[in-house]
Amino acid sequence: MITAYVYENRQLTVLELGIEDSLPPSTLWLDLYKPEDEEREWLARFSVEELPDEEDINEIEASARFYQNSDGLHINSLFPQRVGQDVRAVNVSFNLRTKFLLTIREEDVGLIRLLRNYLRLGRLEVGTPQELFIELFNLKVDYLSDLIEDVYTVLENVGEEVFESQELDDVFKLITIQEDANGKIRLSLLDTQRSLRYMQRYYRGQLSDDDMKDLREMLSDIESLMPHSQFIFDKLNFLLDAAMGFTSLQQNKIIKIFSVAAVVFLPPTLIASSYGMNFTTMPELEWQYGYPMAIAMMLASAAGTYFFFKRKRWL
Repeated sequence: MITAYVYENRQLTVLELGIEDSLPPSTLWLDLYKPEDEEREWLARFSVEELPDEEDINEIEASARFYQNSDGLHINSLFPQRVGQDVRAVNVSFNLRTKFLLTIREEDVGLIRLLRNYLRLGRLEVGTPQELFIELFNLKVDYLSDLIEDVYTVLENVGEEVFESQELDDVFKLITIQEDANGKIRLSLLDTQRSLRYMQRYYRGQLSDDDMKDLREMLSDIESLMPHSQFIFDKLNFLLDAAMGFTSLQQNKIIKIFSVAAVVFLPPTLIASSYGMNFTTMPELEWQYGYPMAIAMMLASAAGTYFFFKRKRWL
């Protein structure tokens, strides 16, 4: 799907283009969502170099994610996407050209929808593709900050559940989900930092003072968020160790009960075994009170063992 965003006089016009349409002359932003081969061929008419495909967009090497050619500056960046409790990282390809910003993506990205709504409502004012790019990354850094706050909130509840919940399966699952989310948040932060620094070097002396100030502030925000991400990793490890220790403690208590029960019933078992041998010469076999005496001895030996354990404070 090809979408052209024409932005003039703080008014956003959204145009859905087909392969038979031409590119509007005042296009500020051209977005390709899950482009088909015909749509890539259509875009190739306005490009000098070969367009990146899905494999190129998902490359992790710096030379594949940040480069420049005849079509301008190319940056592939990870964008966080909340899906239920999970956080996904979606790669988006940016091509900053002289007249417009080109984005190519294979998945829906909520921040792109948010940017479009802000432009439509007039909450943002942009005049160049570079300003549009900076505004989108501003939203991205703010969203990453919100995701870190969400993880903090979840971990506060997890800390209480570790010592209150008797069934820790859900706690372990929640810790695993938050660890994965924090890993993707940290990866997005590092990727955003690299993208902004690369843009800062590429446009040195070309961007306005306000744009350069925005870039420095975003980089400063990322620097301040990185220790929070590391702290979350440390806290997750602590909660995981605490949950494992608490689980082991509960299991030890259960095993201790079985061990004590086995020792308590060991003397009665010995007595019952002695009188169950059925030898011919056993005086108690013919005694009228032999059976009650054996029962009394077994109860007394069990009670004596139990009170011995209590006195030693092993129970």
